[in-house]
Amino acid sequence: MSRYNKNLGDFGEYVAADFLSAKGYRVLEQNYRTRGGELDLIVEDRKWLIFVEVKTRSNTAFGLPAEAVDYRKQQHMLSAARGYLQHHPTNKEIRFDVIEVLATICEDTPRLNHIHHIENIVMEGIC
Repeated sequence: MSRYNKNLGDFGEYVAADFLSAKGYRVLEQNYRTRGGELDLIVEDRKWLIFVEVKTRSNTAFGLPAEAVDYRKQQHMLSAARGYLQHHPTNKEIRFDVIEVLATICEDTPRLNHIHHIENIVMEGIC
């Protein structure tokens, strides 16, 4: 991964965390890592505990950012979520979201798209 891509990804995660905070979510964790995977953000509101994947791109030449959250990535998210919940049990409903960020590092206003309830992730035996 190039330094630019790493910086762009970090920028996207920062922007996404700020965006969610402004929407009333409480950011619990950033870059939470377990053996099974990583979660970019873990946030909550009154009803939900939400595991968020942030995908940042500078353009859509290779598709929309959320298209990169494939089956393999979803399984890593699921594994990391299970690890988190072992240490932080909750009575809240669980949700997996994606935030797409379209931006360049020198752009003033990134564009965000918050996708609630990404499909195909089922917390079997947890929810």
